[in-house]
Amino acid sequence: MSDSNRTDFSNPSTFILLGIPGLESAHIWISIPFCAMYAIAVLGNFTILFIVKREPSLHVPMFYFLCMLAITDLILCTSTLPKMLSIFWFNAREISFSACLTQMYFIQCFSGMGSGILVAMAFDRYVAICHPLRHSTILTNSVVATIGLVVVLRSGILTLPYPLLVRQWPYCRTNIISHFYCEHIAVVNLACADISINSYYGLFDLLSVIGMDVFFITMSYIQILRAIFRLPTKDAWLKTFGTCISHLFAISALYLPDLFSSLVLRFGHNVPLHVLVLITCVDNLIPPVLHPIIYGLRTKQIWDRLLQLFVIKRPKCFLLVPWLSN
Repeated sequence: MSDSNRTDFSNPSTFILLGIPGLESAHIWISIPFCAMYAIAVLGNFTILFIVKREPSLHVPMFYFLCMLAITDLILCTSTLPKMLSIFWFNAREISFSACLTQMYFIQCFSGMGSGILVAMAFDRYVAICHPLRHSTILTNSVVATIGLVVVLRSGILTLPYPLLVRQWPYCRTNIISHFYCEHIAVVNLACADISINSYYGLFDLLSVIGMDVFFITMSYIQILRAIFRLPTKDAWLKTFGTCISHLFAISALYLPDLFSSLVLRFGHNVPLHVLVLITCVDNLIPPVLHPIIYGLRTKQIWDRLLQLFVIKRPKCFLLVPWLSN
């Protein structure tokens, strides 16, 4: 290609997000379920935070970790959905290069952070079941804060190379991204350079974060199951294992969609582009939507407190007029 016919984007000021390529005419209709899911995610996670803050009996490690997960889910879905809806509703496709890198960083960072919090919750279940008498002395508030800080620092540091690597490449092809957000691979594919280091680092990040987290969660549940099977009765087995059901559902809500989308993106060469983009969108939304529903329905303390907020109790008139009850 001659220099005269080549458009230079070596320092692009903006990128253009297409939304869902091939389905532009249906953007308004597609926005309806995604807007509803985003509203459920925001309302559900804020409700979790509100209930835990208001109820002193919930100020324990399990619910502290749940609040961390709720904050992570809120930031994760807010990093993508408002921009997607602005593309669908207002055709606001432009995003500055710096904003694009910031969005990429937040998405990668908080995805890894959610995985780390699930490991912390698995550790809490392990201590509660295998060492119940020492739970309060092992998981003190300072230990919980330290675990949260480690999770944040790990994700923040491991995610930092993504925008730094993207920033260094020259962009000489186009500034049009066939996506609704600045997804890492979608952006670096626009670069006119050998981006192998991005692929290698992405694989390293995947193995060091998701791989290690799945390993630690698996080891925790092996110890939990060993402790459960030592219990004398089947009722005790079921009751103890029931305390882990919400966490197992939360793990499934995060890892299964992520695994499915990863397999489709890597091996679904014949899958239309708009289907791949839709899968990515659903993958980002499922955990923030399902986590508050799972814990709201499965956790008795949260469910009871939620009912107290919305169910109006009938007044006991006989307390005000005692002779009517005789």
